[in-house]
Amino acid sequence: MIITRTPFRISFFGGGTDYPAWYSQNEGLVIASTFAQYCYISCRRLEPFFDYKTRVVYSKIESVDEHKKIEHPAVRGCLEYLGAEGGLEIHHDADIPARSGIGSSSSFTVGLLLALHGLRHEMPTKQKLAEEAIHIEQSVLQESVGIQDQILSANGGFRIIEMGPEIGGQGYRVTPLILPPEFIENLRQHVLLGFTGLTRVASDIAREQIAKMEKGETRVSELLSIAKEALHLFRNHADVDCLGKLLHHTWLLKRSLAHGITTPEIDELYEAGLAAGAYGGKIMGAGGGGFIMFLAPPECHARIKEALSNIRVWVPFNFETHGAQVIFYNDEY
Repeated sequence: MIITRTPFRISFFGGGTDYPAWYSQNEGLVIASTFAQYCYISCRRLEPFFDYKTRVVYSKIESVDEHKKIEHPAVRGCLEYLGAEGGLEIHHDADIPARSGIGSSSSFTVGLLLALHGLRHEMPTKQKLAEEAIHIEQSVLQESVGIQDQILSANGGFRIIEMGPEIGGQGYRVTPLILPPEFIENLRQHVLLGFTGLTRVASDIAREQIAKMEKGETRVSELLSIAKEALHLFRNHADVDCLGKLLHHTWLLKRSLAHGITTPEIDELYEAGLAAGAYGGKIMGAGGGGFIMFLAPPECHARIKEALSNIRVWVPFNFETHGAQVIFYNDEY
């Protein structure tokens, strides 16, 4: 048996520039990190005692006699990509619900790939894990997704992802964003992350954004300019209020990229957060629901939570640096 633990990501700046439809023709830049909430995948070989070959347990339970009959797309795609043979039992657990804007689908794919490689006595690099997850989601499953989620969940920590046609190989380059511990701790103290209770399918919103990119009807170049300015602020360890105000500018642009990114309910939550003292914020991921994040002075957090009383859960927030990990391995069962 093997158990993997894979973090979720929090994207600060540049989301939307990581779609191939954009960075294959233009420059892209993402600044993001992972935080200490996780996806857990356990996987073990299944002997032929049962009337099924493979069992997959997530929000539903699937028991099938052929891998190609598995309904869960990421499980089916990973098994197909790796040419997995023999019976398997796969269990998924997570600290946070799916479809909530924190890269949960890619965390699942990365964690499952790491587990399946481990069962084959292989230990892929974090770069390989990210590349395989990107290939499975974009090429095997044909999903409308970018590349930041897979890269962040595999690597962990603060990352800079630079993209563009002038970059060789896969068209992107990943480097760590090196920050002093006191800056990271101060930033952490300013983050408020709340679950709206609204869930959505990110690819539905992403498809419209991508269609606009292909037609040249988009403001993504403005998001890129903001990301560059944000990178300068991070590297100069700027005050969090400067980052928060830039985040607010990002949200105002992002909400215009596609229908469904925001709703009247989301707008009401966001405006209430600003009125209660937040510097800025955003809906995480493609938009439409899930998590809302604010950067706000710590002394304003209680007031913001009171103003946003219909937020279902405020998540305790800590950054993490490890990325996808094997946390249990026993080859005997």
